[in-house]
Amino acid sequence: MKKAPLVVAAFLAAPLALAPAAFAQDGKSRPQPVVQPHVIPLPADKPYPGTMQLRVDASDVARGIFHVRQTIPVAKPGKLTLLYPEWLPGKHAPRGAIAEVAGFRATAGGKPLAWSRQPTDVYAFDVEVPAGAKSIEVAFDFLSPTRSNEGRVVVTPAMMNLQWEQVSLYPAGYFTRQIPVQLDVTLPQGWTGAAALDGLKVSGNRYSYAATDYETLVDSPMFAGKHFRKWDLGDNVTLNVVADEEKYLAASPDHIARHAALVSEAVALFGVRHFDRYEFLLALTDELGGIGLEHHRSSENSRNPDYFTKWDDNDAERGLLPHELVHSWNGKYRRPDKLWTPDYRTPMQDNLLWVYEGQTSYWDLVLAGRSGMQSKETILGEWATQAANYSVQPGRVWRSVEDTTLDPIIAARKPKPFASWSRTEDYYNEGSLMWLEADMLIRSATRHRKSLDDFAKAFFGGREGDWGQATYDFGDVVAALNAVHPYDWERFLRDRMQTAGRGAPVAGIERAGYRLVWRDTPNSYDRDRMAQSKNLELTHSLGLTLNKDGVASNILWDGLAFRADIVNGTKIVAVDGLSYSRERLEAAIRAAADGKTPVRLLVERDGRYRSIEIAYHGGLRWPHLERIEGADDAFDRLLAPKRAL
Repeated sequence: MKKAPLVVAAFLAAPLALAPAAFAQDGKSRPQPVVQPHVIPLPADKPYPGTMQLRVDASDVARGIFHVRQTIPVAKPGKLTLLYPEWLPGKHAPRGAIAEVAGFRATAGGKPLAWSRQPTDVYAFDVEVPAGAKSIEVAFDFLSPTRSNEGRVVVTPAMMNLQWEQVSLYPAGYFTRQIPVQLDVTLPQGWTGAAALDGLKVSGNRYSYAATDYETLVDSPMFAGKHFRKWDLGDNVTLNVVADEEKYLAASPDHIARHAALVSEAVALFGVRHFDRYEFLLALTDELGGIGLEHHRSSENSRNPDYFTKWDDNDAERGLLPHELVHSWNGKYRRPDKLWTPDYRTPMQDNLLWVYEGQTSYWDLVLAGRSGMQSKETILGEWATQAANYSVQPGRVWRSVEDTTLDPIIAARKPKPFASWSRTEDYYNEGSLMWLEADMLIRSATRHRKSLDDFAKAFFGGREGDWGQATYDFGDVVAALNAVHPYDWERFLRDRMQTAGRGAPVAGIERAGYRLVWRDTPNSYDRDRMAQSKNLELTHSLGLTLNKDGVASNILWDGLAFRADIVNGTKIVAVDGLSYSRERLEAAIRAAADGKTPVRLLVERDGRYRSIEIAYHGGLRWPHLERIEGADDAFDRLLAPKRAL
């Protein structure tokens, strides 16, 4: 009788010897991780054996479906891993639209091939290549969003934005610059397309391009539309415009002259062109999803339909094209070493975006001013708005500017409940203010003999026509600044970009001979932005923004609206017992400046109503830059044209 338990004990001991951690002393099962083998070849800088053929049928405008057929040469049988682009240049994050890929199938000689998706990397497709096959064919549909809540709309009845990374795959194991590809695209009948690809042949509505490398293909998107016009801006730069309606293409000679001046000012600043030609792709639309995305020889841009036809009302809108043009030098040619990647699977490291995007945001304002694309009043208004927002932003106490460079990966630009506390992609605007300070420091120390212009020409210049990539690191930036003007630039940059808890970034404004002040009317930049978006910006009074219907957003952390338990989505229904309007709320804020009267509101959230009284007596407040009496106006020097006039 005593032997039976011994047999059972021996039986149980066997698996324990194989997996000694299977049971803990408390009797709970505790598994060990399954080792995941590395099954995707790492990219190598070697030529791919053959040229891929990519055929895209983009004629289904009604449904916004792109039909894709891709022929891929193969050198041997067995498993071929195909990758859908994930980490996308310019987006600084894994934003590949893999969810919109449907109907994937692979064939060889007309016979279906087995395929599977890798569960640890859903952007990777493994296809079994049979013996004797010289190529395989892959087909799928890209189901572009038809509503904004599905993603960015890229097809409308009047135009489309074709981004080749959405409608193609590439073989793993190679640098993308080493993979040849030849593109044919079928557009809707009667439409015109534009892309910075070479060797174009048009037959009816079919556009065929010469073979290029996959990296260049992805970097050369297309805008196409029913209503199209283009203008030569000089320096091998073309402005290509599609519009919702023909009437919106009515640009005056002066409008085009200012765009041409922008190009001339950029070339004067950097000294050379890092492109053989450059294509501005501009959509004037209320229907296509908004975009501003840089490429080496082109850029994707969208603005309101009345960009030309209401030119005088759109001064604040005209900073986008200068920004994306500057990126041809800063971001595409010169690129942070850890942001450059050999393929679209390798993760990017965004730490130096305060150079890539921050200095670009500085130069877009400077070049807009020098070219006449924007007025000095608008440019100073934008810097005033940025500086003022940072002056009240509580998130600065815990999060550095450089940490916000990781926000494209962390947040993917999703709406945030309290962005002033969490911070967002502040490396753009605070980077701009930091570079303004650096420029003013150099100018004052050298009595205007040197400036950040000298840094731009030395750092982003180089050889004319070189549209490769030259990488850099933090030390390279410091060294280039010291070559212009010796200073403790390492400490300067680390203090401002890598350190949390700093005060408002107004030093550059003050060095330029101005100070930040508040007035009861908006600056021209805020005025134009509010008119375009039909909202009311009250950050510096009640601590919120309201849309045309009185719905709140951008709640300032620990501001007055925050303390009154107003959150994003709360709707102001009434002001002083009368239905909400912008005029009534502004009048109530002005009336409360008597020091006695509160701002009385009826608010609604999720069907629940409540009355609140906000004890605010500071009146309407918007930021402005005010000239310091007796100080030199360095902004006049900064914004003076550099091109030959």
